[in-house]
Amino acid sequence: MPPKPIALPRLFDHVRGTLVTGDLRREAAGLSYHSGRVAPGHVFFAIRGYRDDGAKYIADAIARGAVAIVSELPRAQFELPSAIAWIQVPAIRFALAQAACEFYQHPTRELDLVGVTGTNGKTTTAFLIASILEAAGRTPALFGTIENRLRFSDSARKIAAMQTTPESLDLQRWLREALALVGRSSAMAAVMEVSSHSLAMDRVAGSRFHTAVWTNFARDHLDFHATVDDYFFAKKKLFQPASSNPGDASGGLAPKVAVLNADDPRFTEMREGLTARIISFGMDHPADVSARNWKTSVEGIKMTVKTPSGEMEIQSRLPGRHNASNLLAAVAAATAMEISPEAIHAGLAEVTVPGRLEAIQEGQPFAVLVDYAHTEEALRSVIAAAREMTKEGSLDGSLILVFGCGGDRDRSKRPAMGQAAAAADQVILTSDNPRSEDPLQIINDMQVGLQKTGAKYVIEPNRAVAIARALREARSGDTVLIAGKGHEDYQIIGSDRLQFDDREVARAVLLGD
Repeated sequence: MPPKPIALPRLFDHVRGTLVTGDLRREAAGLSYHSGRVAPGHVFFAIRGYRDDGAKYIADAIARGAVAIVSELPRAQFELPSAIAWIQVPAIRFALAQAACEFYQHPTRELDLVGVTGTNGKTTTAFLIASILEAAGRTPALFGTIENRLRFSDSARKIAAMQTTPESLDLQRWLREALALVGRSSAMAAVMEVSSHSLAMDRVAGSRFHTAVWTNFARDHLDFHATVDDYFFAKKKLFQPASSNPGDASGGLAPKVAVLNADDPRFTEMREGLTARIISFGMDHPADVSARNWKTSVEGIKMTVKTPSGEMEIQSRLPGRHNASNLLAAVAAATAMEISPEAIHAGLAEVTVPGRLEAIQEGQPFAVLVDYAHTEEALRSVIAAAREMTKEGSLDGSLILVFGCGGDRDRSKRPAMGQAAAAADQVILTSDNPRSEDPLQIINDMQVGLQKTGAKYVIEPNRAVAIARALREARSGDTVLIAGKGHEDYQIIGSDRLQFDDREVARAVLLGD
């Protein structure tokens, strides 16, 4: 059932610095940031993005029935009917987020929201937490890189993910829909990956988090953030009160609990100044949640986990040291939400994550793994995990790596990715999503790192051909690791988004199709 219309002024109660002209006696029947979705009675948010400017579509929005326009620009720049309300705001994405919360009646006040941020491990950790919540009977929703699920266990309630964290309007609408599916249950929860982009662009402004999780920090996204420190402080924004935003008049709260990685070099800096209760986790450093007697193999991970409430035994089908850290993060979050050890154990036991060290098995005598790793640290971690899985830990099988770097993204990380790749026995450099860049130039950037190591590598720009070459060169006991795209079922070349799934390509080669 759609929300009831709401008086226009109420949408902006928590936004400082608004300038309003026109008729505010109208009610908003809906909100839109795309003019093609405007219906009579809607408020249109004319957002200036990276590729397009919403101001160009104001006339179209009015023709479709918009009663108000929200913009960072003054009304005087446009010729508009006098009846149209004009709301000028200092930061339009922040205003959209606050208006969406108000329009959908603040769904995060009716459920426990868990946010997961970090350079690597967000998706896996979010899946793990959602599975624990499901085992505890909390009926969680899940929002993230792979897909959005209004009910974690219901395959019919999935929505394709266009970005890691949904735009604020979509997020609040989906949270309200998720609540409607299970009724207004105080037991309900939601888990969300929270990217640095979404924090910088205020997509979660106005959302109330019960627990915020920080998996780790490494250099990335410098095509968006000006510096590494800017990237770090965008992440930290998740753990601070919403009222730290100068445009926020809501008196927002910090998360109740901050779950932080004690092994990360920036742990002390991350925890500094936080008002939330802190629960730390770590493999190597003293922490509230830590592991002992942990073991990883081709079957996954077994470990004893120490928590503030005692020790528990857990096991997981996810292999590798990096996943041991993700498991600890999930246990720490579950501890923050007072979930029983029995539910934690049950929730972790069978979880797998699409495109995260996903095994492809078509009867071949060697292992084939597909992973999303697209940062230096992630690539090092999955190579180490693949080593552990090669002939169940024996090092007499070779590790063949196929990987590339995305175009129109942070160029500075490409040499470091090349250096990380050198830990494999053989490397095939190829394209990822080249976008508008020349694939050979991207490969050349990666070569710089590989050349410093003296590693053995070959170049094959065609990704399908590169995957086929790796699989045909593999021998019994080897491992082929195809990294960079994971769950993605497309490849972006120029402006074209083409069907391409590493897993499907690998299966076709193995089956001789």
